[in-house]
Amino acid sequence: MAGKNHGEPRDEQHEPLADDGASTDAPSSDDLIAAEDADVEVSETDNSLDADIDHILSEAGQREIEEYRDRAARAEAELANFRTRVERDRAANREAVIADVIRSLLPAIDDLDRAAAHGDLEGSPLELVAQKLRQAFERYGLASVGVVGEAFDPAFHQAIVQLPSAEATSQTVADVIEVGYVLGDRLVRPAKVAVSVPQS
Repeated sequence: MAGKNHGEPRDEQHEPLADDGASTDAPSSDDLIAAEDADVEVSETDNSLDADIDHILSEAGQREIEEYRDRAARAEAELANFRTRVERDRAANREAVIADVIRSLLPAIDDLDRAAAHGDLEGSPLELVAQKLRQAFERYGLASVGVVGEAFDPAFHQAIVQLPSAEATSQTVADVIEVGYVLGDRLVRPAKVAVSVPQS
């Protein structure tokens, strides 16, 4: 009977036996298939997690990129504003320095104007000096203010005396005692004037 049993094929459902006929711990084919299915499920789960992580990292990266772009744009705008302020302050300081230099030279210009009004400069070397000084000041934008007949403007005129007049309908410059000067929009010195005012 023992020999007959050796000839029968083994049932695949039975546990595999060792050489001595004892049962072994080797996995059956069902166990192997179940393990493979589990591996597939774990692999799919891992792939899904990897995709989620990649998506999250991608969104975080996009937010960070946008934040850095926003910071860069703000920094660029602040730099442009800073440059504008520096240029404006530099121009204002330049005008202030030029105005101070011109203001210190105005008494000499006044003396030359008085000499020219009396005819003392005509044909003399000082006439050429006076012309050169005026041309240099005009190149920097210096202009005189205070003309007889113009309306009195306290922003540019300093009234030394008021002259009531029956013909005057408003305050007008009747005489220029000392010429005033402006440098661009900056008043260097107001013009000292006599003002014609209406009689009360």
